[in-house]
Amino acid sequence: MGEVLAALATGLWHWDTATELVTVDAEAARLLGLPAEQTTLTEAKARARLHPVDWNEIIAVVGLAVAEGTLAEVRIRIMDEHGRIIRVVRSRSKPSFDPEKKSFQLIGTLQEVTEPTPGTPAGRSAVTGDWRRSREAFLLDAGRALAEARSTEEVLRVAAGLSMPGFSPDGLAVFSVQGDRLTIIGHHGHQPSDGPFSHMSLETDYPAAEVVRTGRAVYLSTPQQYKSRYPVTWPLASSFGRSSWAFLPLTVAGRTMGAWMAAFAYPVTFNPDERSVLTTVARMLAQALSRAGTAETERALTDGLQRSMLPTLGPQIPGMSVAARYVPTGGGLQVGGDWYDMIPLPGGTPSGGGRIALVIGDVQGHDVRAAGLMGQLRIALRAYASEGHRPDAVLSRASRFLHGMSDGAPDEDGALDLRFATCLYVEADPATGTLDIARAGHPDPAIRMADGTVLARPTAGGLPLGIDPDADYPTTRITLEPGETMLICTDGLIETGGHDLESGWQRIRTILEDHKGDDLEELADALVQGVHGPSSHHTTGPLADRREDDIAVLLLSRPGEGHGEALFVPPPVRRTMLSVAQAEPERVAVARQQLRELLHDWPSTDQVDSAVLLVSEMLTNVLVHTDADALLLAEVQGELGGRRMRIGVTDNSDALPHKRRPGELASSGRGLMLIELLADAWGVDPQGEGKSIWFELYESDGSASGSG
Repeated sequence: MGEVLAALATGLWHWDTATELVTVDAEAARLLGLPAEQTTLTEAKARARLHPVDWNEIIAVVGLAVAEGTLAEVRIRIMDEHGRIIRVVRSRSKPSFDPEKKSFQLIGTLQEVTEPTPGTPAGRSAVTGDWRRSREAFLLDAGRALAEARSTEEVLRVAAGLSMPGFSPDGLAVFSVQGDRLTIIGHHGHQPSDGPFSHMSLETDYPAAEVVRTGRAVYLSTPQQYKSRYPVTWPLASSFGRSSWAFLPLTVAGRTMGAWMAAFAYPVTFNPDERSVLTTVARMLAQALSRAGTAETERALTDGLQRSMLPTLGPQIPGMSVAARYVPTGGGLQVGGDWYDMIPLPGGTPSGGGRIALVIGDVQGHDVRAAGLMGQLRIALRAYASEGHRPDAVLSRASRFLHGMSDGAPDEDGALDLRFATCLYVEADPATGTLDIARAGHPDPAIRMADGTVLARPTAGGLPLGIDPDADYPTTRITLEPGETMLICTDGLIETGGHDLESGWQRIRTILEDHKGDDLEELADALVQGVHGPSSHHTTGPLADRREDDIAVLLLSRPGEGHGEALFVPPPVRRTMLSVAQAEPERVAVARQQLRELLHDWPSTDQVDSAVLLVSEMLTNVLVHTDADALLLAEVQGELGGRRMRIGVTDNSDALPHKRRPGELASSGRGLMLIELLADAWGVDPQGEGKSIWFELYESDGSASGSG
């Protein structure tokens, strides 16, 4: 079989996408420009022998053939080591798809397509029949590729890969104008050095310079024409060994911004059809370069504006560490309203060990006005904090300030442009780890414990800033234990990529739990990369263009015992604390969720369910039978496998609980009975004012629940 196919100049090949290997027989290897012997290639090596445009077409054709159950047939241009086309082959294969491995298996043939030499009369007649159809398909693909290019570099890369029907150039160059000079901004098929063609005067006797001066294309079909028209610069061009050249203006809105050169290794007459294709490509290329240049300028302006408005974090705080990231939105002048800040508070400086405030927020909108309001609001918050106000007073004053700034301000159409902002303000005491948090419509903070457990920390909050000038912002106090890290962020980190608040939070939780190490900078990078890929401290460009919103992240960490000697030494206690006021019965559900998150790795689901049930009973009893608020303190102590769960609910009522035997239909009286039945140990501790009811469960192997 193989000998018969070889006699017919037909090669066999086999491609397995699971192993990423391509096996070819001797004839197929010869057609690929390799030694005529059977060999196995990696996908990368096989792809290097093919024209890049044709490789993409192969992928598309194979997918379509699998979907339709047909043969995959495609024409492929084979390239040598220097990127020159050495032959055209036809590939026919029958692809199959393995759903378990999610991979393709292809067995096919390669056969050389005998085509007349491009540029010759025979070549012209060979392509006349389908010239128009090929031209339309080429221009459609080229237009789509250039329209999708987001940067000058990407536009030039697309231009270098264009393969025109019947007369593909093997050398390309794009010239731009800088003042009175002509410079090369991109080329393909030439030596890396631009040499004398870079920074050439527009008055030079050179085709590209003439094109820029006159706005008219120059076509040179033979070296003789080039030499006779441009004798001064012909010696510079002769060394490249080309036979024909086309220089076309890159014109946008009536202004010639540069020139495009297409050089051919064979003679081209540049008939009307060929000139039409070249002119159309030049027009599309000019539009793409103009769009990319404008977008890059706007991105640079956006990034510069945002950088000027964001602070540089000061020196490290004794007893705490801080890291921050800001990633602006993409899409031109989409200046966002996200910001963060670190403010030294009266009584000390960060370097001197005093209290600090961390602020993060998001002004509504993505425009210059949002950025302007953000800058003014940030300054106002700094001023109120520096005056010594508590977190609730800082946000109340900031809300009145923003309400006054945006009330009645007209937009471009004359309509009222009312803006608001979400904000989270944290006052931190590095000495004790105490955090006083006030929140204005912003996402809650999250705490990553020293053993990797991650808890969302619900905090009391008020309306976003600027909506109600008389709004109140209650303060929640939590303690950052040694080895713990607090995350606060804007909703861009949570919702980027089409996520909602719930699914986005689960993604962030996974990143926090999976990250190993105590370096805050690495953790900040991991959070940003987990959302949309690698980034620097400030990311712009095509990566940012794909997102819907800005991202601002602040991390605050309190180093644990043995910091710098060992990573993730489990602390003796894992705990969470939550208050439930008489006016907030809905926080009982929050307490249940907090407890489940604290016990995420507890082996016995029965014990977890028992603990959640008992906490719900204890908190509800306080709200129903007393006039006091309840404070929940849940702790997990000990080493894995022998841990103890201790949960207590404290209130300031002196009324001690007592056991009752409720009737079958009674709605109360079961609390202490359930504790006695389900807990391994329990008790009631009277305090100076009030009491604390507690219970303990001991870790089991998960096969049975704890019972008293």
